[in-house]
Amino acid sequence: MEVFNVTADAEQFTCNAYLLTGERTVLVDVGSMPGVADVVADHVDHLDAIVLTHQHSDHVDQLEAVLDRFDADVYAYADHPHRTHALEADDTVAMGDETFEVVYTPGHAADHVSFVGETALFSGDVVVYNDGAYDDGSFGRTDLPGQSRERLIQSLRDLLEHLPDSVTTLYAGHGDSFTADPAGDSVRDVVERALARAEERQLKYPDE
Repeated sequence: MEVFNVTADAEQFTCNAYLLTGERTVLVDVGSMPGVADVVADHVDHLDAIVLTHQHSDHVDQLEAVLDRFDADVYAYADHPHRTHALEADDTVAMGDETFEVVYTPGHAADHVSFVGETALFSGDVVVYNDGAYDDGSFGRTDLPGQSRERLIQSLRDLLEHLPDSVTTLYAGHGDSFTADPAGDSVRDVVERALARAEERQLKYPDE
């Protein structure tokens, strides 16, 4: 299974959108970068599914453009005009060469879900490795209307309960991906560090 960040060269604000190739070709989030459908097409001829971590605009703005290019199913927790498959907590979804468990992780967004596989975690915005706020384990912002720090803390705890030690790579909605170093931090260490900072009520941004 290969994973490509198809919004890596974006010149405007967007999430990381990840293309997984293998037995089932899947795009995790679509981002807001114009032309992302062309980048996907540079890698693959077909797309089996689009799987959304949540529906903030930086994650879904290019959904129609991608669907105009590819006849793909759309998996999402919350309702959406293009949704073909509803996601629920503890569901599983095949992506690339792995089967991923759906973990409901609200707080940053009410419809937020993360995807936990055997070797990879797609965490959306609930936890990221580096994002300008913290460089080695950061949590999703919770200072906007409809967001909740308390619920995000519980989501991080839930995520840790579902996270096997075999997961070695974290693909987050922003910042860099993180791959565990046998002599250094694990993915669990990164999530635990983000949880500790959230529990200590550390500010995500100075004006929070």
